Amino acid sequence: MSSKRPLYILAAVCLAPFIASFVFYFFWTPSAGQVNYGTLVAPHPLPEVTLRTLAGESFAFSDLRGKWVLLTVDAVACDQACARKLYATRQARTMTGKERERLQRLWLVTGDGAPPPELLAAHPDLRIAAADSVLLAALPAGPEGGIFLIDPHGLLILRYPADPDIKKLNQDIGRLLYVSRIG
Repeated sequence: MSSKRPLYILAAVCLAPFIASFVFYFFWTPSAGQVNYGTLVAPHPLPEVTLRTLAGESFAFSDLRGKWVLLTVDAVACDQACARKLYATRQARTMTGKERERLQRLWLVTGDGAPPPELLAAHPDLRIAAADSVLLAALPAGPEGGIFLIDPHGLLILRYPADPDIKKLNQDIGRLLYVSRIG
């Protein structure tokens, strides 16, 4: 029996990592839960629609493919909550530094009229388009009041609160841009 003892020890040492990984994978859940700030939504593609800017120019929603998109939906009058969302998206994009060109901001406006000129001046890189009913229907319930993150393939993946913590929003985006080779 003593001659087989080293064989048993060697087998135990070799099998231990597999057994430990099995136990951790199926029976252990980390206490931290999730690391992302945004709420994951079931990834689904958004419909291919043609959007119209406030200047009357049209562009296909698919033109935004290849970039990460921060999408907001609000009335054209843009109250304080809307202004805070736009500010949060601008700051999150600015905080990404040299990666900011990989991130596009899109505001879908509902209603008629034009946004306040001072708001437009404060957000020169913001794309503004009239909301499309088909696109709005594809967003999770209650699109107004949140910020959506769309990946470079056109999949809606995360939803953020209407008044997000800008640092946490930036951490999520930074983490995604770091690990993503697309967009």
